[in-house]
Amino acid sequence: MKKVKVPMPDGKTSEGVEVPIEVSNERWSELTLEDGSVIRVKATVVSVIRIDGLYDQDGNPVYVVKSATTTAVAFSPEELRRKSH
Repeated sequence: MKKVKVPMPDGKTSEGVEVPIEVSNERWSELTLEDGSVIRVKATVVSVIRIDGLYDQDGNPVYVVKSATTTAVAFSPEELRRKSH
């Protein structure tokens, strides 16, 4: 496992270990908006880093997850669509 430096929310940097992902089940969240549109959102995990010596209140190791968000419009009402030229 590769050692990496991770910026923390308090502005400090901590050292962590990049933990390879064995299995990933990334599913879409579907949101119906008040304007009638339906959008789908999915977080794609790029990497997971376990912070050395840092634990949550239950004693579990703390992980930092780097991800990218993908958004897709599944449906939009005709009145919200751009008119063809």
